[in-house]
Amino acid sequence: MRRQLFSAAALSAALTLAAVTSSAAAGPAWQETGTAYTDSLGGGQGLASRADGSLLYRGLADIPLDLRIKGWNHVGDPDVAGGDVFDAYQGPDTATSKMFAVTTPAGQRYEYVHQLGPGEKLNNSFAAVSPDGQWLVSGEWGDQNRLQVFPAPLLNPSTPRTGGALPQAPQITLDKPVRDIQGCDFVNETQLLCASDDGSKTLFPEDRPLLQVDLSHKLDGGPVTGHVTSLFGLPQRSVCSGTFEAEGVDYDAARGTLRAEVVQPGVCTVATTVYSYRRQ
Repeated sequence: MRRQLFSAAALSAALTLAAVTSSAAAGPAWQETGTAYTDSLGGGQGLASRADGSLLYRGLADIPLDLRIKGWNHVGDPDVAGGDVFDAYQGPDTATSKMFAVTTPAGQRYEYVHQLGPGEKLNNSFAAVSPDGQWLVSGEWGDQNRLQVFPAPLLNPSTPRTGGALPQAPQITLDKPVRDIQGCDFVNETQLLCASDDGSKTLFPEDRPLLQVDLSHKLDGGPVTGHVTSLFGLPQRSVCSGTFEAEGVDYDAARGTLRAEVVQPGVCTVATTVYSYRRQ
């Protein structure tokens, strides 16, 4: 009897330890802390936090007329680094290049054009600058096994000072395919959070999942791998019914606040919901 009691106690302790270890490995969860709204035309493509905590929004109405005339008809999820604003632009279905625009605090804008390589899609969904300011991550539409990496325009000394050609650096190779990534942002030097507009539940169990990408090492201009984990499905709450669209994501490192955008469906599509989270 004593032996059986010891075995049961040992089993209980082992299970408890396993649960604690598993919980620690999974890391702290994100808890929703607030909800805000922005108009989709002026802010439904993405957002980025400034140093003072204010938010920069991007929507189709924000594309300057001169860039529209040049054929840049879509702007993606932006980023802010050192006061400079980074925007990701793409052109029509016939486009052979994509463009990143950098706007300085003084209002000077510089355009960096990347010519598409073999097999590269024209989509330019987002701009995410690494914490050291040296690398810019972006992504394509559809099913992908990578995230693209470029020298950060203007900030990386290998790029021209006033705009010009932008080559691609070695990519982030993902250990799992991802689909329809709309935005990413760095949490730290080796971790990104990305919003996926995939509602199929075929790649991940969640509908429109927020994904975590853990890098094998910080970006340094060489190849890097990324481990993909699905954290949770982005909320889909509205008085309207229909198909929601996950859009931009931002992590305010100074305040520990994560924000993710979801465009509402149907006639409510004029409104984009911004959900806020903090680690618990």
